Amino acid sequence: MTEAGVTAPVPVGAFLTRKRGGIRADWTDWLTYAYLSLGAVVMLAPVLWVAISSFKSEANLLEFPPTLVPESFESVQVDGYKRPLTLFKVTKEDGSVVTLAQVSRVGIEATMIDPAKPEAGRMTVPIERAQPIRKYHIAVENYRQLIASAGGKIGSSIYNTVFITVVATLITLVMNSMAAFSLSIYRFPGSSVALMLILATLMVPATVVLVPIYLIVSELGLANTPWGIILPVISTPTGVFLLRQYMLTLPSELIEAARMDHASEWRIYWKVVLPLCTPALAVVAIFSIMSRWNEFLLPLIILTEPGSQTLQLALAGYTDENGIHYGMLLAMTTLTALPLALAFIFLQRYITTGIASTGIK
Repeated sequence: MTEAGVTAPVPVGAFLTRKRGGIRADWTDWLTYAYLSLGAVVMLAPVLWVAISSFKSEANLLEFPPTLVPESFESVQVDGYKRPLTLFKVTKEDGSVVTLAQVSRVGIEATMIDPAKPEAGRMTVPIERAQPIRKYHIAVENYRQLIASAGGKIGSSIYNTVFITVVATLITLVMNSMAAFSLSIYRFPGSSVALMLILATLMVPATVVLVPIYLIVSELGLANTPWGIILPVISTPTGVFLLRQYMLTLPSELIEAARMDHASEWRIYWKVVLPLCTPALAVVAIFSIMSRWNEFLLPLIILTEPGSQTLQLALAGYTDENGIHYGMLLAMTTLTALPLALAFIFLQRYITTGIASTGIK
């Protein structure tokens, strides 16, 4: 404890390695580590798999069983053949292993030649005695082809998503903080009822209000515009609740001192309360960014024109001239999730700080 009675911050390493039993680890410590490790694997494994698979070639993606790392088949250019031939390790009847190139395959037999001596002619090899030669290969061409084939469409989708996310988050912070300020600083009849009504909206499924929202947006002429996505969700009950709980922890003496200095209520809100609520505002901002960036259902019914679509809609409907290219689709998925992942990694400390503080009253 410090002299002021505030607990000193614990280093991250010491926090992660601390033990319930003191010096020696208790059985509950090992159980906790195992549970947390399992949870981390369950949540992170699909994300890592998508990121790694975005660097696999199309043939590598269609393999079964799938490979953990990006791989490709080694090939060689042989005189007399227009395309490169895949190399195989072939086990002969005498047990020796030779390297052959596959010309064609029919059923369980493949026609191969010796790439070093193509003049020796072709030979038929049972496929069970042939193993393809693999090499580590990062298919960056997935990203190059994605940008080359859908660069313009992706650019407009990125702009729409960033605009909606930034503008909606800023408006959400202002609206939620103003509502929380009135519900926490002022005491008026019906304030508790108003808070309960705001929180009660959490029990209403989003799909129930989709049709009314669409009708209102259409009547206002906001369909196929970013404002048709921003305005219906500029205030959230979760944000109001978190900010209100945090503002209740602020000393009332600060508010009274500001009023004695003849500060207006707006100045108290803007100059005194908001700067002190930075951790809670960061939490609400992170939640808003995650929600707006990943929003799919509302843009699906509001944004019907290709030029107004967000990244999530572009990702769901992505195809090229040859249909679905899974390598490029995974590359687009990775690019879509990367900004959100980076924002969460660098701002995650605000989440624990802000949420923990909202529970203190």
